Amino acid sequence: MIYTFWDDFFWYWYSNGFEKVFYIFWYFFLLEAPRFLIMDMVVLFAFYRSRRKRKQIYEEARQKLYFENPLISLLVPGKNEGAHIYKLVDSINKQTYSNIEVIIVDDGSDDDTPIICRSLLKNGLIDVFLRNEVRGGKASAANLALRYAKGKYVVHLDADTSFDSEAIEKIIVPFYIDPTVGAVGGNVKVRNQDESIATSLQAVEYLQTISVGRIVTAYLGIYKIISGAFGAFRKDVIDRIGGWDIGPGLDGDITVKIRKLGYTIAFEPDAVGLTSVPGTFKRLTNQRLRWSKSLIRFRMRKHVDIYKPQASFNFSNFFAIFENLFFNVILDIIWFFYMVTIIVNNVDHLGFIIPLKIMIYGTASFIQFLIVLALSDRWRTEAKLLLYIPLMMVYNGYYMRIVRTLAYTKEIFFYSSYNDPWNPAKSSAKAKEYGL
Repeated sequence: MIYTFWDDFFWYWYSNGFEKVFYIFWYFFLLEAPRFLIMDMVVLFAFYRSRRKRKQIYEEARQKLYFENPLISLLVPGKNEGAHIYKLVDSINKQTYSNIEVIIVDDGSDDDTPIICRSLLKNGLIDVFLRNEVRGGKASAANLALRYAKGKYVVHLDADTSFDSEAIEKIIVPFYIDPTVGAVGGNVKVRNQDESIATSLQAVEYLQTISVGRIVTAYLGIYKIISGAFGAFRKDVIDRIGGWDIGPGLDGDITVKIRKLGYTIAFEPDAVGLTSVPGTFKRLTNQRLRWSKSLIRFRMRKHVDIYKPQASFNFSNFFAIFENLFFNVILDIIWFFYMVTIIVNNVDHLGFIIPLKIMIYGTASFIQFLIVLALSDRWRTEAKLLLYIPLMMVYNGYYMRIVRTLAYTKEIFFYSSYNDPWNPAKSSAKAKEYGL
């Protein structure tokens, strides 16, 4: 009889029993599965069970919106976005809700953005076009647009994003469901998912972490970051906190500031925006380095008061930020020690451990993605992303973890976000001076 690798593989695990499996993969069973699989499934089941009641409440709120018919200001700050502006404006002009004004701020572009925007303005396709001759940074551009906004609600959009025809209507409705809502996040999905392997993996990631992950965190009351690509705000609330502070991470920062004022942060999964993501791993790495540095800069430094017992202490705010730090920073540190321990103690059996690890994480990713498809109205288009599920273990488990850890280290010890070219040097210098 000829024995194969799989004979040895199955005999190894069968003879050692589940205790050995649990001993090797305790990190998954104790830390990752409860939070990212079991909790998600429980919350999504409850969310699905209440769909009929939510539909009725939603329709009543929608009627209130149309009865009041408030002006909504769409703010679009950006630099060198000439290739995307027309697609954005075209999708805005096809919206079911029409009482809107479009304000575009060109932050010192050196491409054809100003020419395109002046043409759009001349033809009545946008309402206001402003240009900073000298680049001031995204926060500066967003705040300039805010100064000209006349709407009761403002919607911050990235220039490389386009929208479903009902997206603006749907992102505003939650304000009419709950008067304590201060801001609403839209459901951002990847527009260029077929461009490269990098964009396809990001498409899966966005579906799992935004389309599903933010349903879960909003349901639990710990939703803490409204994407800058598509987010709606009460203008009186934005005015009260003084607009956006210098980033990176300005979207997460403003969300925390609104939470600290006592407002609820909602997520609307049916308000869909499609955004272009980095097409290469080099560009993706630079983006995620910037995003991850902001977690340290804002969650651990600027908003450190959230962790301190005080008269204004709010447990949901504390838990929202602590959960973010625990599952991104602390668990990353634990993971590296875990991996070293596994390798050192089981070096002779890695040939059996690695295949089982792939099976366990692959199965978990597959289940997560099936949940995504069950909730999505684009499941036919998104189903082909199933081909990339086997790679998600490497993408999330190794690549993203290494990028995040590098960013945390650079920011904790060197405050490197203040040297990031994403912001003008003069803006970063002032931000550092004032502790922003």
